[in-house]
Amino acid sequence: MEPAATVDELYEQHIRMLTPQQKRQLMEKLAHELEPPIEEETRGSSLLELAGLGAELWQGIDAQRYVNQQRDAWERGLL
Repeated sequence: MEPAATVDELYEQHIRMLTPQQKRQLMEKLAHELEPPIEEETRGSSLLELAGLGAELWQGIDAQRYVNQQRDAWERGLL
């Protein structure tokens, strides 16, 4: 049984001679293989899980006043 080739040996013997397009294809295949599998929990995530996220950023800010400021800025062409 032959010893496994090192990454450097594989590169020199097989990859170095590839065209840039072939190298990109190889990189895409490797990247796809290295992607972690999508877990069922992640796939079933709901947008509703984000409810309340960042609420602390709005503490002490009057919502109507903020909306009015945004509308004024929009009308003046600042946004």
